[in-house]
This record gives sequence, C-alpha cells and structure tokens, in this order.
Amino acid sequence: MRSIAVANQKGGVGKTTTSVNLAMALARAGRRVCLVDLDPQAHATLHVGVAPGSHSVSAYDVLVSGASLASACVAAGENLHVVPAHIDLSAVEVTLAGRRGREAILRQRMEECAACNGSAAAGANFDYMVIDCPPSLGLLSLNAMAAVEEVLLPLQPHFLALHGLSKLLETIELVAEHVNPRLRLLGIVLCMYESGTRLAGEVGRDVQNFFESGQQRHVAWAGGRLFQTKIRRNIRLAEAPSFGQSIFDYAPDSHGAADYAALGTEVDQAAAGVREPLRDVA
Repeated sequence: MRSIAVANQKGGVGKTTTSVNLAMALARAGRRVCLVDLDPQAHATLHVGVAPGSHSVSAYDVLVSGASLASACVAAGENLHVVPAHIDLSAVEVTLAGRRGREAILRQRMEECAACNGSAAAGANFDYMVIDCPPSLGLLSLNAMAAVEEVLLPLQPHFLALHGLSKLLETIELVAEHVNPRLRLLGIVLCMYESGTRLAGEVGRDVQNFFESGQQRHVAWAGGRLFQTKIRRNIRLAEAPSFGQSIFDYAPDSHGAADYAALGTEVDQAAAGVREPLRDVA
C-alpha cells in the first residue's frame, strides 16, 4: 500500500480539494483507496458526502480511544473509503499532551490494520491511503507524516506560498530524521494555476529550478519534483464540495476533472513503474 500525506501549513491552497479528487481519481481507475481526514474542519469528509458525526467512529477515536482504522472506515463510493473527521480532532493536542509516543499513534494503527485479514476495510486491502492534513504543522500533521511514506505538497503559485516552502521542507527533514526515516517528498503540485499570468509561470520555474539545482539537499526531499500537471483555477472545483461530490461527479467535463485525472496518473506512475497508467473504469 502506498501512503501519501497531502500537507501544507497554509490554508486555502487546494489541499483538501487535492486530497479528495486525487483519491477519487485513483478510485475511479480501479485502485482501492482510503481517504483519512485529519482536519478538524472535516472538509474532506463533507466533500465526499459523509456528514461529520454520522458514523460512530471517527479519526478522533482512532487517535485517542484506540479504535482501529477498519472500524472507522465509511464507504464513500466505489473503491473509496473515508475515515471521517470530527470537530473533536481540535482537542487532540491537549488530550494527548502527556501520552508517550503520541506522534506515532496513527502509524501504529496503520500497522495494526495492515496485519488484519479478511476485512474489506482492512489496510492490507487498500492500494492507497491518502491523508488530508490540517493547515498547520502540529500534532495531527506530525502523526500523518510519521505514518506515511510520501508527502504531496499543494502550492498556490504566488511568492508568499513559496516563502513557506522552506518551512515545509524543514518539517519533512525533522520528521525523517527523528520519527520516520522512510518519509520522502513525493512532489509539489501547483493549484489554482492561471497560465495567462506571468507570476504563475515565474513561480513554477522557481520551484523547478530549485529541485534541479545542484545544491546540497536532504535525502528526504532530494527526489522531489514539480508535477507536470497543474490544477487550473476552476469555479467547478469550488462548487463541488457544497454538493458533497468530487469534481468527477459534479462536473466530469470540467478542466478540474481533467487536471485531477492527469495528476492521478502522474502519482500512480511515480511508483517506480510498478503499475500500468491509470485507465478510467467508471
């Protein structure tokens, strides 16, 4: 199973939109996907049509009460399950303040789930786990990075977003050095991209040049790249969550659907050629 955390400490950059629609793109192509919502706002949960609190077990119970990931999984479509968030997640840092190993609880739950047999929601039966992190670098994001093997960074193409990139890379370095040596940067995807603006092109080139430069870089992000797919600014992407639908259900012929389908193919092909390119089986 490939495990990917979608993270950025800045809000409004397309993080949840990317988490949901990447997960759906993979699911539509036949991959079995678990979407884990670790944001107390529960936007990813709402985005796939699941009401927060409608299921008796949430991500909060997984982290705090010892509930299994399998028990928290809710079917959200063909090949797609979601571990729903709840506002209770906002209290996780206080609740777990004195618990030893609190930064690795999600990793433990994933390991337990991977050892399960026979359950349709067991981690061993998923091809992908995609984790939507909150817009911060606190305990919830740390749990996600401690549990996964890859981090995907959505980035809005303006210079303030670039300014925060170094902090994100520094966090990945620290987690890789002290908590999860398997952690690697999968890449950066530009969201809300406007090809007609000079700024978008300049930011894209700056990110590309950064990763292609010969400067010394940390092993955790040395293999990072700027994805060729750029998620164009599209009003349909902003409208879809209010209907509890992915872009593929809400506006399948939109630029947003085309872009996230292409991103799904790029992410899938990044698995060292292990899989064939995605083919939509929906």
